[in-house]
Amino acid sequence: MDYFNIISPSPVILKKPLSIWAASGIIDGIYPVWRSAASQALLKIEEIPLGSPRIKAFANFPWRLYRGDPCWTPPLRGDLLSNRLLGLVGLLTREHPYHRHAEVTHFLAWRGGQPVGRISAAINHRFNDYYGVRIGFFGFWESIEDYQVAKALLDQARQWVKSRGMAVLRGPGEYSNTSHERQGILVDGYEYPPTVELTHNPPYYGEFLERYGFHKAKDYHAYIFDVQTPSPPRLEGLVEQVQRRREIETRPLIFKELSSEVRLIVNIYNDSWSKNWGFLPITEEEANALANSLRLIVDPGLVRFAFVQGEPVAVLGFFPDPYYALRPRWRWYGDSDLVRIARLLWTRRHIPRTRLMFFGIRPGFRQLGIDALLFHEAKEYAIQRGYLKCEASMLLENNHLILRASEFMGGHYYKTWRIYDLPLE
Repeated sequence: MDYFNIISPSPVILKKPLSIWAASGIIDGIYPVWRSAASQALLKIEEIPLGSPRIKAFANFPWRLYRGDPCWTPPLRGDLLSNRLLGLVGLLTREHPYHRHAEVTHFLAWRGGQPVGRISAAINHRFNDYYGVRIGFFGFWESIEDYQVAKALLDQARQWVKSRGMAVLRGPGEYSNTSHERQGILVDGYEYPPTVELTHNPPYYGEFLERYGFHKAKDYHAYIFDVQTPSPPRLEGLVEQVQRRREIETRPLIFKELSSEVRLIVNIYNDSWSKNWGFLPITEEEANALANSLRLIVDPGLVRFAFVQGEPVAVLGFFPDPYYALRPRWRWYGDSDLVRIARLLWTRRHIPRTRLMFFGIRPGFRQLGIDALLFHEAKEYAIQRGYLKCEASMLLENNHLILRASEFMGGHYYKTWRIYDLPLE
Protein backbone atom coordinates (compact mmCIF):
# COMPACT_ATOMS: atom_id res chain seq x y z
CA MET A 1 0.00 0.00 0.00
CA ASP A 2 1.22 3.47 -0.91
CA TYR A 3 0.51 6.58 1.12
CA PHE A 4 -0.98 9.71 -0.36
CA ASN A 5 -1.33 13.07 1.33
CA ILE A 6 -4.64 14.24 2.67
CA ILE A 7 -4.65 17.99 3.16
CA SER A 8 -6.21 18.60 6.56
CA PRO A 9 -8.21 21.79 7.24
CA SER A 10 -6.35 22.23 10.51
CA PRO A 11 -3.32 20.64 12.19
CA VAL A 12 -3.92 17.05 13.28
CA ILE A 13 -4.07 16.67 17.04
CA LEU A 14 -2.53 13.39 18.09
CA LYS A 15 -4.47 12.06 21.07
CA LYS A 16 -2.71 8.68 21.01
CA PRO A 17 0.93 7.70 21.32
CA LEU A 18 2.83 8.26 18.08
CA SER A 19 3.53 4.53 17.77
CA ILE A 20 -0.21 3.79 17.64
CA TRP A 21 -0.79 6.37 14.90
CA ALA A 22 2.20 5.04 12.98
CA ALA A 23 0.83 1.51 13.19
CA SER A 24 -2.54 2.66 11.87
CA GLY A 25 -0.92 4.53 8.98
CA ILE A 26 -2.14 7.98 10.05
CA ILE A 27 0.51 10.51 11.03
CA ASP A 28 0.22 14.28 10.71
CA GLY A 29 -2.66 14.10 8.26
CA ILE A 30 -1.21 11.34 6.07
CA TYR A 31 -3.94 8.81 5.29
CA PRO A 32 -3.47 5.48 3.52
CA VAL A 33 -5.02 5.40 0.04
CA TRP A 34 -4.31 3.18 -2.96
CA ARG A 35 -2.16 4.44 -5.80
CA SER A 36 -3.97 4.31 -9.12
CA ALA A 37 -2.45 1.83 -11.54
CA ALA A 38 -3.26 4.28 -14.32
CA SER A 39 -1.21 7.11 -12.90
CA GLN A 40 1.92 7.57 -10.84
CA ALA A 41 0.91 11.09 -9.81
CA LEU A 42 0.26 11.73 -6.15
CA LEU A 43 -3.43 11.61 -5.19
CA LYS A 44 -4.28 14.18 -2.53
CA ILE A 45 -7.56 14.29 -0.64
CA GLU A 46 -8.34 17.75 0.72
CA GLU A 47 -10.90 18.06 3.50
CA ILE A 48 -12.99 21.23 3.21
CA PRO A 49 -15.09 22.12 6.25
CA LEU A 50 -18.35 24.02 6.04
CA GLY A 51 -17.63 27.75 5.84
CA SER A 52 -14.24 27.41 4.14
CA PRO A 53 -13.66 29.60 1.06
CA ARG A 54 -12.29 26.42 -0.56
CA ILE A 55 -15.89 25.20 -0.92
CA LYS A 56 -16.05 27.05 -4.24
CA ALA A 57 -13.54 24.60 -5.77
CA PHE A 58 -15.69 21.75 -4.44
CA ALA A 59 -18.81 23.22 -6.05
CA ASN A 60 -17.12 23.94 -9.38
CA PHE A 61 -15.56 20.52 -9.99
CA PRO A 62 -18.50 18.98 -11.93
CA TRP A 63 -18.27 21.78 -14.51
CA ARG A 64 -14.85 20.39 -15.43
CA LEU A 65 -15.94 16.74 -15.29
CA TYR A 66 -19.02 17.16 -17.50
CA ARG A 67 -17.60 19.73 -19.90
CA GLY A 68 -19.46 19.39 -23.22
CA ASP A 69 -21.95 16.76 -21.95
CA PRO A 70 -25.26 17.47 -23.78
CA CYS A 71 -27.38 15.99 -20.97
CA TRP A 72 -25.79 17.16 -17.72
CA THR A 73 -27.70 20.00 -16.06
CA PRO A 74 -26.60 21.32 -12.66
CA PRO A 75 -28.50 23.55 -10.26
CA LEU A 76 -27.61 27.22 -10.28
CA ARG A 77 -24.29 27.96 -8.59
CA GLY A 78 -26.26 30.27 -6.30
CA ASP A 79 -28.26 27.27 -5.08
CA LEU A 80 -24.99 25.90 -3.72
CA LEU A 81 -22.86 28.97 -2.95
CA SER A 82 -25.54 31.69 -2.45
CA ASN A 83 -26.31 34.66 -4.66
CA ARG A 84 -27.56 37.85 -3.01
CA LEU A 85 -28.66 39.35 -6.30
CA LEU A 86 -30.91 36.35 -6.98
CA GLY A 87 -31.92 35.98 -3.34
CA LEU A 88 -30.46 32.45 -3.07
CA VAL A 89 -29.08 30.90 0.13
CA GLY A 90 -26.59 28.21 -0.87
CA LEU A 91 -26.81 24.68 0.46
CA LEU A 92 -23.02 24.62 0.86
CA THR A 93 -23.05 27.65 3.18
CA ARG A 94 -23.49 27.91 6.93
CA GLU A 95 -26.59 30.07 6.50
CA HIS A 96 -28.66 27.32 4.89
CA PRO A 97 -31.31 25.88 7.27
CA TYR A 98 -30.14 22.32 6.55
CA HIS A 99 -27.12 22.87 8.79
CA ARG A 100 -29.15 23.61 11.90
CA HIS A 101 -29.76 19.90 12.32
CA ALA A 102 -26.72 18.36 10.64
CA GLU A 103 -22.96 17.86 10.73
CA VAL A 104 -21.16 17.91 7.38
CA THR A 105 -17.74 17.93 5.78
CA HIS A 106 -16.39 17.77 2.24
CA PHE A 107 -13.48 16.06 0.48
CA LEU A 108 -11.91 17.05 -2.84
CA ALA A 109 -9.47 14.74 -4.63
CA TRP A 110 -6.49 16.21 -6.51
CA ARG A 111 -3.94 14.70 -8.86
CA GLY A 112 -1.26 16.59 -10.74
CA GLY A 113 -2.71 19.90 -9.62
CA GLN A 114 -6.16 19.11 -11.05
CA PRO A 115 -9.35 18.11 -9.19
CA VAL A 116 -10.40 14.54 -10.02
CA GLY A 117 -13.27 13.83 -7.62
CA ARG A 118 -15.31 15.01 -4.66
CA ILE A 119 -17.62 13.73 -1.92
CA SER A 120 -19.43 15.03 1.15
CA ALA A 121 -20.13 13.23 4.41
CA ALA A 122 -23.07 14.16 6.61
CA ILE A 123 -25.09 13.22 9.64
CA ASN A 124 -28.66 14.48 9.37
CA HIS A 125 -29.72 14.44 13.02
CA ARG A 126 -33.31 15.34 12.21
CA PHE A 127 -33.58 12.29 9.94
CA ASN A 128 -31.93 9.95 12.44
CA ASP A 129 -34.07 11.21 15.32
CA TYR A 130 -37.24 10.85 13.23
CA TYR A 131 -36.51 7.21 12.40
CA GLY A 132 -34.47 6.22 15.45
CA VAL A 133 -31.51 5.12 13.29
CA ARG A 134 -27.77 5.78 12.98
CA ILE A 135 -27.30 6.52 9.28
CA GLY A 136 -24.49 8.62 7.86
CA PHE A 137 -24.80 9.95 4.34
CA PHE A 138 -22.43 10.61 1.47
CA GLY A 139 -23.32 13.02 -1.28
CA PHE A 140 -22.20 15.44 -3.98
CA TRP A 141 -20.21 12.45 -5.20
CA GLU A 142 -18.39 12.83 -8.51
CA SER A 143 -15.30 11.07 -9.86
CA ILE A 144 -13.29 10.66 -13.01
CA GLU A 145 -13.40 7.14 -14.45
CA ASP A 146 -10.77 5.78 -12.07
CA TYR A 147 -11.92 3.41 -9.34
CA GLN A 148 -9.00 4.25 -7.06
CA VAL A 149 -10.07 7.90 -6.97
CA ALA A 150 -13.64 6.88 -6.15
CA LYS A 151 -12.42 4.43 -3.50
CA ALA A 152 -10.21 7.02 -1.81
CA LEU A 153 -13.14 9.42 -1.53
CA LEU A 154 -15.56 6.76 -0.28
CA ASP A 155 -12.95 5.69 2.30
CA GLN A 156 -12.91 9.20 3.73
CA ALA A 157 -16.70 9.51 3.90
CA ARG A 158 -17.01 6.06 5.49
CA GLN A 159 -14.37 6.79 8.11
CA TRP A 160 -15.86 10.20 8.91
CA VAL A 161 -19.38 8.92 9.61
CA LYS A 162 -18.17 5.74 11.32
CA SER A 163 -16.01 7.72 13.73
CA ARG A 164 -19.19 9.54 14.76
CA GLY A 165 -21.02 6.35 15.65
CA MET A 166 -23.00 5.71 12.49
CA ALA A 167 -24.01 2.13 11.61
CA VAL A 168 -24.80 2.61 7.90
CA LEU A 169 -23.41 4.78 5.10
CA ARG A 170 -26.16 5.73 2.62
CA GLY A 171 -26.10 7.70 -0.60
CA PRO A 172 -25.49 9.36 -2.83
CA GLY A 173 -27.63 12.43 -2.41
CA GLU A 174 -26.77 16.02 -1.99
CA TYR A 175 -26.01 15.92 1.71
CA SER A 176 -28.52 13.17 2.52
CA ASN A 177 -31.38 11.11 1.12
CA THR A 178 -34.72 12.51 2.20
CA SER A 179 -37.72 12.51 -0.08
CA HIS A 180 -37.43 16.19 -1.08
CA GLU A 181 -33.67 16.35 -1.80
CA ARG A 182 -31.79 15.93 -5.07
CA GLN A 183 -30.53 12.40 -4.73
CA GLY A 184 -29.62 9.05 -6.24
CA ILE A 185 -27.44 8.02 -9.12
CA LEU A 186 -28.82 7.28 -12.54
CA VAL A 187 -28.61 3.54 -13.38
CA ASP A 188 -30.84 3.51 -16.47
CA GLY A 189 -31.75 6.16 -19.02
CA TYR A 190 -28.38 7.87 -19.46
CA GLU A 191 -29.30 9.16 -22.92
CA TYR A 192 -31.98 11.51 -21.57
CA PRO A 193 -31.28 14.86 -19.90
CA PRO A 194 -32.57 15.34 -16.35
CA THR A 195 -35.55 17.46 -15.46
CA VAL A 196 -35.49 19.95 -12.60
CA GLU A 197 -34.08 18.76 -9.26
CA LEU A 198 -32.89 15.43 -10.72
CA THR A 199 -29.40 14.07 -11.28
CA HIS A 200 -27.34 12.82 -14.21
CA ASN A 201 -24.08 10.85 -14.12
CA PRO A 202 -21.87 8.46 -16.11
CA PRO A 203 -22.75 4.73 -16.19
CA TYR A 204 -19.65 3.71 -14.21
CA TYR A 205 -20.86 5.28 -10.95
CA GLY A 206 -23.09 2.34 -10.03
CA GLU A 207 -20.35 -0.12 -10.94
CA PHE A 208 -17.87 1.67 -8.65
CA LEU A 209 -20.26 1.67 -5.69
CA GLU A 210 -21.09 -2.02 -6.03
CA ARG A 211 -17.41 -2.87 -6.41
CA TYR A 212 -16.78 -1.01 -3.16
CA GLY A 213 -19.38 -3.15 -1.37
CA PHE A 214 -22.55 -1.06 -1.45
CA HIS A 215 -25.89 -2.75 -2.06
CA LYS A 216 -29.15 -1.32 -3.34
CA ALA A 217 -31.33 0.33 -0.71
CA LYS A 218 -34.07 1.66 -2.99
CA ASP A 219 -34.82 2.50 -6.62
CA TYR A 220 -36.81 5.42 -7.95
CA HIS A 221 -38.40 5.28 -11.42
CA ALA A 222 -39.48 7.85 -13.99
CA TYR A 223 -42.30 7.66 -16.53
CA ILE A 224 -42.73 9.86 -19.58
CA PHE A 225 -46.05 11.01 -21.04
CA ASP A 226 -46.91 12.45 -24.45
CA VAL A 227 -49.12 15.36 -23.43
CA GLN A 228 -50.75 15.85 -26.82
CA THR A 229 -51.83 12.21 -27.14
CA PRO A 230 -55.50 11.78 -26.12
CA SER A 231 -56.08 10.09 -22.76
CA PRO A 232 -56.82 6.34 -22.82
CA PRO A 233 -60.59 5.60 -23.05
CA ARG A 234 -60.54 3.83 -19.67
CA LEU A 235 -59.17 6.98 -18.04
CA GLU A 236 -61.86 9.13 -19.66
CA GLY A 237 -64.55 6.77 -18.36
CA LEU A 238 -63.16 6.83 -14.82
CA VAL A 239 -62.98 10.62 -14.83
CA GLU A 240 -66.64 10.87 -15.87
CA GLN A 241 -67.62 8.65 -12.93
CA VAL A 242 -65.61 10.71 -10.45
CA GLN A 243 -67.00 13.99 -11.79
CA ARG A 244 -70.52 12.82 -10.99
CA ARG A 245 -69.63 12.66 -7.29
CA ARG A 246 -70.67 16.10 -6.14
CA GLU A 247 -68.73 15.90 -2.88
CA ILE A 248 -65.42 16.09 -4.80
CA GLU A 249 -64.39 19.58 -5.90
CA THR A 250 -61.19 20.72 -7.59
CA ARG A 251 -59.46 23.98 -8.37
CA PRO A 252 -56.11 25.26 -9.70
CA LEU A 253 -53.45 27.02 -7.67
CA ILE A 254 -54.12 30.71 -6.94
CA PHE A 255 -50.90 32.48 -7.85
CA LYS A 256 -51.52 35.68 -5.91
CA GLU A 257 -51.79 33.55 -2.78
CA LEU A 258 -48.70 31.48 -3.58
CA SER A 259 -47.23 31.44 -0.07
CA SER A 260 -50.42 30.12 1.53
CA GLU A 261 -50.96 27.72 -1.38
CA VAL A 262 -47.50 26.26 -0.86
CA ARG A 263 -48.31 25.73 2.82
CA LEU A 264 -51.45 23.87 1.79
CA ILE A 265 -49.35 21.73 -0.55
CA VAL A 266 -46.87 21.01 2.25
CA ASN A 267 -49.62 20.05 4.68
CA ILE A 268 -51.10 17.57 2.20
CA TYR A 269 -47.63 16.29 1.31
CA ASN A 270 -46.55 15.74 4.91
CA ASP A 271 -49.76 13.79 5.60
CA SER A 272 -49.78 11.82 2.34
CA TRP A 273 -46.11 10.83 2.26
CA SER A 274 -45.56 10.11 5.96
CA LYS A 275 -45.31 6.32 5.41
CA ASN A 276 -43.06 6.50 2.34
CA TRP A 277 -39.44 5.38 2.42
CA GLY A 278 -37.05 8.28 3.03
CA PHE A 279 -39.80 10.69 4.05
CA LEU A 280 -38.95 13.64 6.26
CA PRO A 281 -41.54 16.36 6.95
CA ILE A 282 -41.02 19.63 5.12
CA THR A 283 -40.40 22.42 7.62
CA GLU A 284 -41.75 25.97 7.61
CA GLU A 285 -38.40 27.34 6.41
CA GLU A 286 -38.27 24.80 3.61
CA ALA A 287 -41.83 25.72 2.61
CA ASN A 288 -40.83 29.39 2.37
CA ALA A 289 -37.82 28.50 0.23
CA LEU A 290 -40.03 26.33 -1.97
CA ALA A 291 -42.49 29.18 -2.51
CA ASN A 292 -39.67 31.51 -3.56
CA SER A 293 -38.17 28.96 -5.95
CA LEU A 294 -41.51 28.21 -7.63
CA ARG A 295 -42.55 31.82 -8.18
CA LEU A 296 -40.53 32.19 -11.38
CA ILE A 297 -41.72 29.02 -13.12
CA VAL A 298 -45.12 28.00 -11.76
CA ASP A 299 -48.01 27.73 -14.20
CA PRO A 300 -51.09 27.81 -11.92
CA GLY A 301 -53.24 25.66 -14.20
CA LEU A 302 -50.82 22.74 -13.85
CA VAL A 303 -51.24 22.58 -10.05
CA ARG A 304 -54.58 21.08 -8.97
CA PHE A 305 -56.18 20.64 -5.55
CA ALA A 306 -59.02 18.28 -4.64
CA PHE A 307 -61.46 18.85 -1.78
CA VAL A 308 -64.01 16.48 -0.29
CA GLN A 309 -66.83 18.34 1.45
CA GLY A 310 -64.51 21.32 1.73
CA GLU A 311 -61.58 19.40 3.21
CA PRO A 312 -58.32 19.50 1.20
CA VAL A 313 -57.44 15.88 0.46
CA ALA A 314 -55.12 15.82 -2.57
CA VAL A 315 -52.72 17.85 -4.67
CA LEU A 316 -51.04 17.24 -8.00
CA GLY A 317 -48.33 19.60 -9.21
CA PHE A 318 -46.74 19.72 -12.64
CA PHE A 319 -44.16 22.41 -13.31
CA PRO A 320 -42.60 23.69 -16.53
CA ASP A 321 -39.07 22.30 -16.48
CA PRO A 322 -36.57 25.16 -15.97
CA TYR A 323 -33.70 22.79 -16.81
CA TYR A 324 -34.85 23.05 -20.42
CA ALA A 325 -33.48 26.62 -20.35
CA LEU A 326 -30.80 26.19 -17.68
CA ARG A 327 -28.89 23.39 -19.41
CA PRO A 328 -25.34 24.59 -20.16
CA ARG A 329 -24.79 25.60 -23.76
CA TRP A 330 -20.96 25.54 -23.49
CA ARG A 331 -20.67 28.73 -25.57
CA TRP A 332 -17.92 31.36 -25.51
CA TYR A 333 -20.00 33.70 -23.30
CA GLY A 334 -20.19 31.06 -20.58
CA ASP A 335 -22.95 29.66 -18.39
CA SER A 336 -22.99 31.93 -15.39
CA ASP A 337 -26.11 32.08 -13.23
CA LEU A 338 -27.05 35.41 -14.79
CA VAL A 339 -26.76 34.00 -18.32
CA ARG A 340 -28.81 30.94 -17.41
CA ILE A 341 -31.48 32.95 -15.59
CA ALA A 342 -31.74 35.35 -18.54
CA ARG A 343 -32.28 32.37 -20.83
CA LEU A 344 -34.97 31.05 -18.47
CA LEU A 345 -36.78 34.40 -18.37
CA TRP A 346 -36.68 34.56 -22.17
CA THR A 347 -38.10 31.05 -22.67
CA ARG A 348 -40.16 30.34 -19.55
CA ARG A 349 -43.52 30.73 -21.32
CA HIS A 350 -42.38 28.44 -24.15
CA ILE A 351 -40.95 25.47 -22.25
CA PRO A 352 -42.33 22.33 -23.94
CA ARG A 353 -42.03 19.84 -21.09
CA THR A 354 -43.14 19.56 -17.49
CA ARG A 355 -42.26 17.50 -14.45
CA LEU A 356 -44.72 16.10 -11.93
CA MET A 357 -42.89 17.25 -8.79
CA PHE A 358 -45.42 16.34 -6.14
CA PHE A 359 -48.56 14.29 -5.90
CA GLY A 360 -50.28 13.16 -2.75
CA ILE A 361 -53.66 11.92 -1.57
CA ARG A 362 -54.36 11.82 2.13
CA PRO A 363 -55.06 8.42 3.71
CA GLY A 364 -58.75 7.62 3.66
CA PHE A 365 -59.31 9.27 0.29
CA ARG A 366 -57.30 6.98 -1.96
CA GLN A 367 -58.63 4.70 -4.69
CA LEU A 368 -61.58 7.04 -5.25
CA GLY A 369 -60.34 8.13 -8.68
CA ILE A 370 -59.17 11.53 -7.40
CA ASP A 371 -55.74 10.95 -8.94
CA ALA A 372 -57.29 10.32 -12.35
CA LEU A 373 -59.45 13.43 -12.08
CA LEU A 374 -56.58 15.76 -11.15
CA PHE A 375 -54.30 14.28 -13.82
CA HIS A 376 -57.02 14.64 -16.47
CA GLU A 377 -57.64 18.29 -15.59
CA ALA A 378 -53.94 19.13 -15.62
CA LYS A 379 -53.48 17.28 -18.91
CA GLU A 380 -56.37 19.13 -20.59
CA TYR A 381 -54.88 22.42 -19.48
CA ALA A 382 -51.41 21.37 -20.71
CA ILE A 383 -52.81 20.45 -24.12
CA GLN A 384 -54.37 23.90 -24.46
CA ARG A 385 -51.09 25.58 -23.46
CA GLY A 386 -49.06 23.58 -25.98
CA TYR A 387 -46.92 21.47 -23.63
CA LEU A 388 -45.51 18.38 -25.35
CA LYS A 389 -44.02 16.07 -22.71
CA CYS A 390 -44.53 15.36 -19.05
CA GLU A 391 -42.30 13.38 -16.70
CA ALA A 392 -43.49 11.72 -13.49
CA SER A 393 -40.34 10.86 -11.57
CA MET A 394 -38.80 9.79 -8.29
CA LEU A 395 -41.56 7.19 -8.00
CA LEU A 396 -40.64 4.58 -5.39
CA GLU A 397 -40.12 1.13 -6.87
CA ASN A 398 -42.52 -0.41 -4.33
CA ASN A 399 -45.22 2.24 -4.66
CA HIS A 400 -47.22 -0.04 -6.92
CA LEU A 401 -50.33 2.12 -6.69
CA ILE A 402 -48.63 5.13 -8.27
CA LEU A 403 -46.66 3.04 -10.76
CA ARG A 404 -49.84 1.35 -12.01
CA ALA A 405 -51.56 4.73 -12.12
CA SER A 406 -48.73 6.14 -14.27
CA GLU A 407 -49.15 3.33 -16.77
CA PHE A 408 -52.95 3.58 -16.66
CA MET A 409 -52.72 7.26 -17.53
CA GLY A 410 -50.54 6.59 -20.57
CA GLY A 411 -47.02 6.87 -19.17
CA HIS A 412 -44.04 4.78 -20.26
CA TYR A 413 -41.10 3.83 -18.03
CA TYR A 414 -37.78 5.38 -19.10
CA LYS A 415 -35.40 6.03 -16.16
CA THR A 416 -34.20 4.69 -12.80
CA TRP A 417 -32.16 6.24 -9.99
CA ARG A 418 -30.68 4.19 -7.15
CA ILE A 419 -29.83 4.79 -3.49
CA TYR A 420 -27.14 2.57 -1.93
CA ASP A 421 -26.37 1.38 1.61
CA LEU A 422 -23.11 0.14 3.13
CA PRO A 423 -23.25 -1.52 6.61
CA LEU A 424 -20.52 -0.21 8.93
CA GLU A 425 -20.98 -2.75 11.72
